[in-house]
Amino acid sequence: DVQLQASGGGLVQPGGSLRLSCAASGLLFGDYTIGWFRQAPGKEREVVSCISSSGNTLYPDSVKGRFTTSRDNAKDTVYLQMSSLIPEDTAVYYCAADLIPCTVVTGSKSVGMHYWGKGTQVTVSS
Repeated sequence: DVQLQASGGGLVQPGGSLRLSCAASGLLFGDYTIGWFRQAPGKEREVVSCISSSGNTLYPDSVKGRFTTSRDNAKDTVYLQMSSLIPEDTAVYYCAADLIPCTVVTGSKSVGMHYWGKGTQVTVSS
């Protein structure tokens, strides 16, 4: 079975930092594009970051300069380092994998991904 598990969420104060991890198993991890998505209650799911198999990254304007995604293929893990967090970042964060390029992942609000992991809650509040 292919499994993706996001972890590292929690409660953090505005301005704080948090690092999320996405651990994968059951697939050739190094071949896959990994995207981070988030969804808040009453809002559409949105892409937060994307990292390609070669390590190139794309971010939406809402998080650019604050979030950084990276991957360690030897550990089958992708990270999302979040800093300068604001309440608007509060959401359930999911990681997902597909063979499509990041330009496709970030170019559509409703893009589908082949594999999805369980989400982790991030709450930014004082």
